[in-house]
Amino acid sequence: MAPYASDDTRGTAPDENPRSGRRKAVRYVVPVAVTGVAAATIGLVPALADSGDPDLPKISAQQLVEKIARSDVQQLSGTVKISTDLGLPDLGGLESSLGSGSGGHDGGSSADPSSKVTELASGTHTLRVAADGPDKQKLSLRERGAEYSLIHDGKDVWGYDSASNEVFHGTAEQHEHGKQREDERQGTPQDFAKNALKAVDDTTSVTVAGTERVAGRDAYKLQIKPKQQGSTVGAVTIAVDAKTGTPLKFTLTAKSGGKPVVDTGFTQVSFAKPPASTFDFTPPKGAKVTEEKDSGKREHAAGPGALFGGAAQGGKTIGKGWTSVATFDTGAKGGMPSGSAGGFLGSLGDQVSGDFGKGTVFSTRLVNALITDDGKVYAGAVTKQTLLKTANAEH
Repeated sequence: MAPYASDDTRGTAPDENPRSGRRKAVRYVVPVAVTGVAAATIGLVPALADSGDPDLPKISAQQLVEKIARSDVQQLSGTVKISTDLGLPDLGGLESSLGSGSGGHDGGSSADPSSKVTELASGTHTLRVAADGPDKQKLSLRERGAEYSLIHDGKDVWGYDSASNEVFHGTAEQHEHGKQREDERQGTPQDFAKNALKAVDDTTSVTVAGTERVAGRDAYKLQIKPKQQGSTVGAVTIAVDAKTGTPLKFTLTAKSGGKPVVDTGFTQVSFAKPPASTFDFTPPKGAKVTEEKDSGKREHAAGPGALFGGAAQGGKTIGKGWTSVATFDTGAKGGMPSGSAGGFLGSLGDQVSGDFGKGTVFSTRLVNALITDDGKVYAGAVTKQTLLKTANAEH
């Protein structure tokens, strides 16, 4: 085991703008709507068989956080493997019956990034990623013989689904409008690390937990743990490239144990400038092209940032740190929808009551959510007991 220093860092969030390092480090990452992350293996490059902990100079937790903040890597390419196990039930095809077919949801384009959210909620994905500064990024995902690509090239943002031969086109200005757009850009270890570091405050323990090899590179392991009781999060571990300060791997475990809830990391990475042609895109002949401005009202799914204290759009956050709960009012009275779909969904949850009235709690390994009969939603990476206590306190 390599030598390292272990700190219990309180209130040690990275400087928001140390020579613009953090902003540069996080802005180049590939924009993609991913809530849970996961799905089927692309079979590109297998995980490298690294073994042994590298012998690296000692570093404190604060120094390692600052190293991430100073990272100015803007050019890279590689392969990222993402596995997610939220403990979601098998819906047995219900998703398809509710309209998430190849044409996208609500009649939208299957090339719209938001249409990929439900597909990425469990299992394992392998992605090809490339970036050349804040204006050029690309992500490619292949499954079931088809490929989905998301390309940002200057002012243009393109999504292409080869299975349906559909193209989704927007502009960088549209995709950068508001904080929600920024939060949708989840997928690489850098994205997850950025959101995890937002949680670093006096409710959090931050230590250096040794070293490891990731994608053939030496890395320090930064470990983040909640101090508060009532959180379902066990720990967040970020493998940080010893040379560049780039997060190479992100692992989120549940307090209940078992395999990681989210485990995403590079299996291959290069910090060389990708060829300019990597980011070229022209809609294929015969492809159906949907312009973002014509796609109607879009649903914004909460990204992993919501696990670290982010409120749903139009809602608010109750509490502090790891036991914070996001809440919003759907405006729908009467609880679960009627009919077979509503009955099926209701059977997946637990019927509860309290000062808030009656409702249904839906649980995963990490997130608990309460939908009350008067249309309010409470959700967070908190235990069921903490969630109900928070809902009661609001009434």
